[in-house]
Amino acid sequence: MNTPPPPPAAPRQVLIVASIVSCLVMLDSNIVAVALPTIAHSLAASFSDVQWVITAYILPFAALLMAAGSFADLAGRRRAVLLGQVIFAIASLFCGIASSALMLNLARALQGVGASLLLTAALAVINHGFQGAARARAYAFWGACIGIAITSGPIVGGIISSTLGWHWAFLINLPLCAVLILATLKVIPESRNPEARRVDWAGIVLFTGGLFLLTWAVISGNALGWNSPAILARLLGGLALLVAFALVEHFQSQPMVDPRLLRTRDFAGSAAAMVGYAAAAQVMIFYLPLYLQNTYAFTPAVAGVAMLPFALPMFIVPRLVGQLAHSWSSKGLLGFGLAVTTVANAVLALLAVNQVSYVAMALGMALAGTGAGLLNGETAKAVQSTLPANQSGMASGVSATLRFSALLIGVAALGAVLSAATASAIHGTSTLWGMDPSAAWEAAKQFAAGDTGGALRGVSPNEQPAATAALRAAFASGFSITAWGAAAVGLMTCGLTLSLLGAGATAPGELHVAPGE
Repeated sequence: MNTPPPPPAAPRQVLIVASIVSCLVMLDSNIVAVALPTIAHSLAASFSDVQWVITAYILPFAALLMAAGSFADLAGRRRAVLLGQVIFAIASLFCGIASSALMLNLARALQGVGASLLLTAALAVINHGFQGAARARAYAFWGACIGIAITSGPIVGGIISSTLGWHWAFLINLPLCAVLILATLKVIPESRNPEARRVDWAGIVLFTGGLFLLTWAVISGNALGWNSPAILARLLGGLALLVAFALVEHFQSQPMVDPRLLRTRDFAGSAAAMVGYAAAAQVMIFYLPLYLQNTYAFTPAVAGVAMLPFALPMFIVPRLVGQLAHSWSSKGLLGFGLAVTTVANAVLALLAVNQVSYVAMALGMALAGTGAGLLNGETAKAVQSTLPANQSGMASGVSATLRFSALLIGVAALGAVLSAATASAIHGTSTLWGMDPSAAWEAAKQFAAGDTGGALRGVSPNEQPAATAALRAAFASGFSITAWGAAAVGLMTCGLTLSLLGAGATAPGELHVAPGE
């Protein structure tokens, strides 16, 4: 066992710096979500290119979370925070100066590597520096900071994109990282675990490769055809690598994930809830800004403010969950949250297809944000509570990896649905406004990415008003089908959670302070 070092000289400063470091991860994702249409127009990017702006960031982030935690314990937590900040800053610079979608997405992948180090090492610093009730209060503060990042991200991203340009959504990270590097050097003491195990390189390669091939297949399926040899090869290859990952972890003496810990019904139920939260609730953070800009012709700044009905409940509702915890089990809270998410997505689907006013849509967004707020911290807490207390590090890694892997697949799969449904809806009406059906298919995909100008490039000026109206109606129809898909995910995971998770897995009255709250 490690002998705990003396408490840090300035624990409050340590907590503040570690919390702000963690906020970079969430803030950057939210800022970019609102800027996606502007990026698509500037770089003449396709819908799949725009999806990769999100996916290229989440993929290495999700795949490396557990390995990053092992690295921080082995090499030093402060060193891992500093390395993550340097990688994140360099990647942000290349994102900001990107002149093509390929360059941007490669830089985003590097950003995801830095983000995995930032989050896991910052949380390890908090775990190391605080004990008992002080740790609970520290996580409450950390959760509030993350909530502020979620709430303010769309507004900040919209203002930056509308005034300075989308490049500054990334370049703003450079001064932030510079200040945080200095603060980390001054405030955070070095710590490590002398008994830390080696990094599981085989597990990292197999898990990352499997996730990449599956995501690549889902994003490219519409363009290449789902029965094409390339897509089938990626799907089979991805599944084969994930099976190999499970086998390798089973036979290793020091696995990244111990498979024996993951075979209980309680873990399966809490994992289903985490998948539902990420793929049915959190995923809307990325597609609602596109809907607001494409359907209502909002500027990025206005769209950022218009996201508040969704974002505010994600910040406010978790504060109320702690009060419900005195009388509700995790099973009850998770089931309720998934039910609200399912209903909210169904409401959004009905509102979108009828092209209602923003005020009506905002009510649906508020309901969706409420469901996400109910699930945000409770899902992480439930996953961790089903694993042994002496495996808290692994539990945190498993929880975060589940969350972001499900988000990754959710963004890819629902994005494929949105693109295909929008293109299909416009295909039959294209001749009414003077465009060849095959050209209309490509125009619809450009419009879905947020590039209205590119979508209308082949339409005569006289026909552009009718074409714009048709594209907006097609996108609303596509978004509606996408929301129904998210509702189906919510309903399925709600059923699995209620059938698998035992009521006593997390009894009423326990403190809800899980990361992500």
